[in-house]
Amino acid sequence: MIIFWIALALTATLLVAIRLITFHPPRVGPVAATSPESAPALKAGQTLNVLSWNVQFMAGKNNLFWFDLPDESGPDERPSREDISVTINEVARVIREQNPDIILLQEVADGHAATDHEDQLARLLSLLPAEYCCHTSAFYVRSAFVPRKQVMGAVGIKLSIVSKYRISAAVRHQLAQTRASWLTRQFSPRRAVLEAHLPVQGGADFVAFVTHLDALAKGTDTLTRQMQVVQSLMQAAAQAGQPWLLGGDFNLLPPDPAAFARLNESQKRFYDQPSELSALMPRVQSVPSFAECTGPEFAKWLTHNPNDIGPTQLDKTLDYIFFADEIKIGAHCVRQHDTLKISDHQPVLAEIQLP
Repeated sequence: MIIFWIALALTATLLVAIRLITFHPPRVGPVAATSPESAPALKAGQTLNVLSWNVQFMAGKNNLFWFDLPDESGPDERPSREDISVTINEVARVIREQNPDIILLQEVADGHAATDHEDQLARLLSLLPAEYCCHTSAFYVRSAFVPRKQVMGAVGIKLSIVSKYRISAAVRHQLAQTRASWLTRQFSPRRAVLEAHLPVQGGADFVAFVTHLDALAKGTDTLTRQMQVVQSLMQAAAQAGQPWLLGGDFNLLPPDPAAFARLNESQKRFYDQPSELSALMPRVQSVPSFAECTGPEFAKWLTHNPNDIGPTQLDKTLDYIFFADEIKIGAHCVRQHDTLKISDHQPVLAEIQLP
């Protein structure tokens, strides 16, 4: 009997410890935003430049990570400090050259053992002009310790929105997790959408969303459930009369069988057919658009070069920015010519005009 109670006490202690070291955000909750009073507000009818980029925790393209291969046998557990420094400087260079007004970032490390526990957003901002003074972030990977041989330390990855213009409020929206055991879910990513409100003189708030959907969900309903939340946020902003954009790494192919057929076998393991974007494209305007992703010049709109098929070989489109109907889209592109060695994703760029 004594052994039973000791075992019960140890089990309870272990469960409490796991709960304490892992991340349990509310389904919907406010997050802090840095926004000085001196920051300008947007104006109705203003033209803005937007950049969305998955920066792959500033790792660069000199590694084949353990999670890049199906059997988790990739030789690298972390990028070198030198690669991180070079990559952050290169990300800053691209941002300075493009001069976007709003930046949507995914896979920004903060408190992550594999990137020396650094807040990468803080370091990036130190390399940018002072006008990028408004920002907000939300974690979607966070734990004080992950007991996995390739990690064995803290993890921390976040979404970030950076703006030259005032941010009045920010909210984190929890997305569905893949169905799994209680223990597995404690240490799994808690994907999210980060929402930022930017006041507009003479109009309703402009709402910017950024997200990074699940990457290992083939054969499950996870991405369908995540997309339902994404679409509900778009609809809520529209019903409130607020112009909006929503960008990020969707980990979803365009709804075109040819996009799947072009993949090599190692990449097909990640994606279901038909794509979960079918309900959104081409009904909602986007960059890249459905026509661009599926047309004869589709290669101009590829955004992903996986680490396991070579450092510079683009093979698919996974990254998009969607826009409210009332927003006018101007010049736009995927910057490919000098970014293939910076990240496994390429930046998506768009000029837009507010209503």
